[in-house]
Amino acid sequence: MAEKIGYARVSSKGQNIEPQIDALTRAGVASEHIYAEKVTGTKREGRKELEALLHRGLRRGDKLVVTRLDRLARSLRDLQNIAHELREREVDLVVTEQAIDTSSAEGRLFFNMLGAIGEFETELRKARQREGIDAALAKGDDSPFKGRPATIRRADVVQAVQDHPSKAAAAKALGISRDSLYRYLGQTNEHESIV
Repeated sequence: MAEKIGYARVSSKGQNIEPQIDALTRAGVASEHIYAEKVTGTKREGRKELEALLHRGLRRGDKLVVTRLDRLARSLRDLQNIAHELREREVDLVVTEQAIDTSSAEGRLFFNMLGAIGEFETELRKARQREGIDAALAKGDDSPFKGRPATIRRADVVQAVQDHPSKAAAAKALGISRDSLYRYLGQTNEHESIV
């Protein structure tokens, strides 16, 4: 028998997931069929409840119920991948707050349009963040994106390379990575003469 299966997600531990669970219950999802998690990010990695839902919780004819599309997916590609999986398994998607039900042609169209708009908003937000970071970097020394100050002097790196049989051993003795060691040595061309 077909079931309504719910999925709820919030991005941070401080957010309350209960309003989503209440909305899913009001939409007819039984509490034992609600998958809920607190996970952030735009990718599916780490979303264990979503993976369990998609791989074990859904059967042909079921309806996946969420409150909003951004609870299910945070990028258009991810949303399209999930939608493809649902179609292949003959599972419909119902989004309560956005009046989407993919069992109708209109619902499928609206679903795709909202997904595209959601991705557009994400791209705009990333662009604004990048502009802010670039502006802060342009200010110079006052920038919060300048990076942490060096914790080791280049002279110490040069001395460690001279005192140890290999650059790997020198890096280990200094407690830094080999990449960091090469960066310190690369500040001038002097490292070419260091054996």
